[in-house]
Amino acid sequence: MAIDTTPSTVATNALQAIPFSSLIGGPLQAAIQAQSQAAITTWEFINNVGLTGPEGDRKAISVVFQYQKGGQMVNLIVPLLAIVPIPYISIDAMTIDFTANISASSSSVVENTESTATSGEASAKARVGWGPFSVEANFKANYSSKKDSKATQESKYSVEYTMNIHVGASQSAMPAGLASVLNILNSSINEAPTNGVMEPSPFIVLLKNDTTSTADVTLQLKDSMGLVVPGVTVAPVTATTSFGTGGVITVNPANAVTSANGFAAFTLSVTTAATDLANGVTVLIPFTATDVPNPVTGGKDTVNSTFSVTISPA
Repeated sequence: MAIDTTPSTVATNALQAIPFSSLIGGPLQAAIQAQSQAAITTWEFINNVGLTGPEGDRKAISVVFQYQKGGQMVNLIVPLLAIVPIPYISIDAMTIDFTANISASSSSVVENTESTATSGEASAKARVGWGPFSVEANFKANYSSKKDSKATQESKYSVEYTMNIHVGASQSAMPAGLASVLNILNSSINEAPTNGVMEPSPFIVLLKNDTTSTADVTLQLKDSMGLVVPGVTVAPVTATTSFGTGGVITVNPANAVTSANGFAAFTLSVTTAATDLANGVTVLIPFTATDVPNPVTGGKDTVNSTFSVTISPA
């Protein structure tokens, strides 16, 4: 009997019918979608956690810590995005293991049974001996003829798919643009006194004991977050300051409002020379600003500053 190739043909057709495009493309498409969702999650985290304000006017959220420095409490202002980990997950490896196990089998059994026998019946009689010593025997035989044949055939197959997908994801390096933004935020970490500060420039002023001697000075006002404060009035504590015997320094104008950059400008002049200034002398000229907004506490502060003025003989 010829070998039945039907199971082999069926198994081959089953292998050819496996949807490899779906089996391989499906997981890849899922990985791409997962990467896209991870990017959206990163943006939502930055937008919802690290920024505040309406669209078009978003600002980085900062946190303020107080610590001791030089015997006084100061504020440390740190952008939130600079101290919290930003989730940026990327799929860096993906392995697809696919196994198709197709089992096909065929079996055939051919069985022939043949038997023969006499068909019919025959008999015979015989006598041996004579007189009273004779024996008579009868013989009988049957015969038949029989022939049987048997054939069986069996075929079977099975198909089994096994698919293993290995996906590797990790916290990836930040994109160059986001890394640059974080570097800028890191560089913006600063400290400020808890009630603001006025920074004098120059810190030491030089004048001569001469009524023609003048010096232009500026003060920059910053709040408790280290941000410049515009529109606040700054004034000297006194309009004039004495030095030596009869010497007078006058501040003009009597007050000034800080500019958009937080600056207030003044001119210091020796309006009256001292009569006995044989050696140099140093005096302090204080300035003050009131009603300075404090964004940390929500209240108002008074901020003071001082110019150190050195007066030399004419």
